[in-house]
Formats: sequence, C-alpha cells, structure tokens
Amino acid sequence: MIVDLFAGPRGWSEGLRMLGLSDIGLEWDSAACRTAHAAGHPVIQCDVAQYPTAPFVDRITGLIASPPCQAWSRAGKRGGLADQPLVTQTVHDLAYGRDNRAQVRAACRDERSLLAAEPMRWLYDLRPEWVCMEEVPDVLPLWKQYALYLQQWGYSTWVGVLNAADYGVPQTRKRAILIASRARKVTAPDPTHTKNPEWDLFDECRKPWVSMAEALGWTEGLTVNTRGDRKTAGGNEFPADRPSWALTEKTRSWVLRSGQSIAGVGRAERQPNEPAVTITGRVDLCAWVQQRPATTVCATDRIAPPGHRNRDAGGESQFASPDTIRITVAEAAVLQSFRPDYPFQGTKTKAFEQVGNAVPPLLAAHIVSVPTGIPVRQPEVAAA
Repeated sequence: MIVDLFAGPRGWSEGLRMLGLSDIGLEWDSAACRTAHAAGHPVIQCDVAQYPTAPFVDRITGLIASPPCQAWSRAGKRGGLADQPLVTQTVHDLAYGRDNRAQVRAACRDERSLLAAEPMRWLYDLRPEWVCMEEVPDVLPLWKQYALYLQQWGYSTWVGVLNAADYGVPQTRKRAILIASRARKVTAPDPTHTKNPEWDLFDECRKPWVSMAEALGWTEGLTVNTRGDRKTAGGNEFPADRPSWALTEKTRSWVLRSGQSIAGVGRAERQPNEPAVTITGRVDLCAWVQQRPATTVCATDRIAPPGHRNRDAGGESQFASPDTIRITVAEAAVLQSFRPDYPFQGTKTKAFEQVGNAVPPLLAAHIVSVPTGIPVRQPEVAAA
C-alpha cells in the first residue's frame, strides 16, 4: 500500500498510474475528494493531522506527502516563514516520539504552517520503505531537517529543488523535493527536457522544454500584457511563446496582444518556446483579451458572438465575445500535465484551485521512479 497525505485531486496518483502503481489518499477538501473518486482513486476524507496512523502500521510500502503550501507560498502572507522555528521544533519532537502539536499550533501565526511537520508523525510511526515529499522552494530547509532524521533511521536521501519543465511539464514550476529509501540509493531523477538542448559526447540530446503555446495549441507571436501601459520594474509584458509569469489574483487584467510586444519589453535572456510559469489556484482569473479576431489566437470552439452563451470545459456557462478568451479548466490541467478531460469536480473556482494546488503528474512519476526503480513511460502532452 502507498499512502498519499494531503492528496488533493491526485496529481501524485496520476503519476503513480504511469508507473503501474496506485495509492490511497487522505484529503479533507470535499471537491478534491469528489475529483479523486471520479478519477477512480481511493480516498479517505479526513483531517490528516487528526487521522490515526495505526490502521497503516506494517501495511505500507511508500509514503507521499504534499502539505498545503499557502502558509509558505510567496503569493500569500508567508506566515510559515515566521512560524519556521516552531515547525522545526515540532519536527524534532515528533522524530523522537514526542507530540507537542496542540501547544505549538496555538503559538503559530498561521495554523497551516504546522501541517508541514505532520509527515514526521507518520514517518516515525510507519517507517515505510520509501518516501516522496513536495512543497514550495522555501520549505527546502525543513526537508533537509527531515533528511537528517531519515538518514539516522537508515534511509538514503536526496533533497533539492526540481523544475517541472525539465521533466516534460509545460510549466516552469519549481518545487522542493525530498526522496528517501531504505531499499536503494536515491538521487535526483534524470531530466528528460532542457531549456537549451545540446548534443553530448555520446551523440544524445535532451528534448527542449514544452512551451505554453505548444501545449495549448496556440499560434505564435502573441504577447501577454499584465499591467496596461504602466512602466514598472521588470517590465509588464511577456511573449506567450515563452514562460508565463506567475499567475496571481492580478491576472484578471492580463491582455493577450497579437504581433510584437509593445513598449520595447521582452528580454533577450528569455528564450522562445518555453513553458508557462507556475499555475496557482488563481488561474481562473486569467482573461486573455486580444487585439485581433479570436481565430488568430487558437483553434477553439469556445468563442461565441457577443451576447451568446458559451459552455466551457469546466461545464459552466459564461458570456463570451469575439475578443475575449478565458483559460479553461482543461487548458490549466494540460499545463499541469493532467489529461484535458480529467474530471475535476466542484465549481469552476474550486476546479481551478485544485489544478493549481496539484503536483504535476508527470513530475510526480519521475520522482517516484527513483525510490521504486520503475522507469517512466514518457507520454505526449496533448493540447486541450
């Protein structure tokens, strides 16, 4: 048995399927649980921090954990960084069988911070054969602390930051990863893609990154404007043929222009045909507005004449006009390396939230392949 803590809509589980494996997920969010059920993944709806480990003793091979990132993410208030000393102390205490979570939680600025320490309770009690954990990059020091205790328990460990684009995901999503195994020596998974492909001495070459435009079937030469004509530090436009900037609540004002970028933006160091940057739960706010007819943006049947209703891939109707395109749940799913028809449940907002919070299945498969020794069968990224 493989247990997936904070399982969400099951990005890890879809990655496991690529390896011929399956797991059981623990998740509290109702919409995510319905998504898991619709996708055929076993799920226990519960609070991971309150659920007992006893039912899994001597029954699991692998443990997967992706604690909620809101407390640590740079897109939020980052209470996790202020709470880091408390979380670090809790990890230490749990590693020695001392449970002080109730007292520490009351002292945390953000009570979600302590969820990053929760996997240690499961590791101490269960001692699985292998472990894979994922979080935002700022949690890397905490993962290194985990690794020290795992090494003392006889595990081989690897801790570092991986870029999902290096494994065929059309998005430059960087995440702190911990891999550990008691059965084999572990290291970082071998990348399959690279930003700048070059032939090596053995006449081999990695594939180039999968771009946002390539993944979504968009035409070339489009530019995304993020802040109107304001001249802000770092520029306010980027080409759609290159990585998208991080999608936030401000993305509602992004404008998709046809042709060249304006105001001289577009940096020389940014290379064409690169993937989108991290997709977050706010991706539903992306409103792509172009300056030319919709047919020049992408081949889609989602654009209707003014005043006509148009049903999107998430099953919800919205008004559309020839010059407005909203990214669909299916397109966001593809940027996370889910299949475009993955059955995300709940409202459109909840569906986008699940997509943004999920681990990219393709990245998950490459991570789990390390401690299990099962090779990944590289799928083709299908456009939505």
